[in-house]
Amino acid sequence: MFAGIVLAGGEARRLGGVDKPMLEVGGRPLLAGVLDALGDADAVVVGPPRPGLPAVRWTRERPPGGGPVAALAAGLALLPEATEIALLAADLTGLTSSTVDRLRRARGDADGALLVADGHRQWLTGVWRAGALRAAIPPEPAGAALRRTLTGLSIVEVPAVAGEAADVDTPEDLDRLRRSR
Repeated sequence: MFAGIVLAGGEARRLGGVDKPMLEVGGRPLLAGVLDALGDADAVVVGPPRPGLPAVRWTRERPPGGGPVAALAAGLALLPEATEIALLAADLTGLTSSTVDRLRRARGDADGALLVADGHRQWLTGVWRAGALRAAIPPEPAGAALRRTLTGLSIVEVPAVAGEAADVDTPEDLDRLRRSR
């Protein structure tokens, strides 16, 4: 069973603490676009519940603000039947269902497939074997680094096409995105 975990609990400090996943571009929240890219997959959003989005399950990491590994652990807890999981950030502006499909095909027998942009692995744009993710979670996930947690797994790198790995971290990113749409 294919599922998706979308991390949507960050503090968006570089954006002044706004609710980044709910920032609208083209009249739609960023989070809605990421959920659309998951298609019919069972989706869990880790972060505070937000109204007006498609049917998803919501959960929070423990403790709230405990970081991406704690968020991953919380999402996995709601997906015991999943065998393959897309792990995604809530602010991926260039993500499409084609991106997710390409990552799924590329994974093959590896533990995971990650998008790579400008020579950097995009740790929150990937598809993973659920069992590998579960085995990688440390006993105390709060505060653990995602890269360190997952780097020991076998990973296929998938080159991003132009704009596919774009996200929103700064007011300039948001302005650039809004101007391009």
